[in-house]
Amino acid sequence: MTHTRPRSRRSALLGPSAALVALTAAGCSLAGAQPSVTVPTPSSEAAAYCGELHKELPKTITGLERSDPGPDSVLTAGWGDGAIVLRCGVPRPAKMDDAQSKGIDADGVNWLLEQRDGAGPRFTTTYRKAYVEVTLGVEYAHDITPLSAFAVPVGKTIPESL
Repeated sequence: MTHTRPRSRRSALLGPSAALVALTAAGCSLAGAQPSVTVPTPSSEAAAYCGELHKELPKTITGLERSDPGPDSVLTAGWGDGAIVLRCGVPRPAKMDDAQSKGIDADGVNWLLEQRDGAGPRFTTTYRKAYVEVTLGVEYAHDITPLSAFAVPVGKTIPESL
């Protein structure tokens, strides 16, 4: 005869708590939680430009509300709970040295295009004193419209460097 012990109240509560810890540790977002991104570590000059850019960024892009990722930083911004993420002060991408790399112009701002496997595109400004990176969700795989929203703020706050 098999005898099962009734579950204690403590173990019943521990189960969901352990699941919550596992979700948090895995980086899964819960309702109301913002996605997490790596904050760049730019030079003090680039950080100053990025601080100015942060003040000029739009509240909405293509109908998506601003929802900055964690940790809170003037070097990062987001819209649509991670659909569009901006990081300012990133290192110069090695792809910029590749003559075969692709670039685009969005309203006077030049961007390096990097297609990522299993994810949306990543764009990084070129010819600027601070590099601005914008990653787009897969729903924007063939749409650069969001980049137009960054043209005026980038052009206004981050000087060109030729």
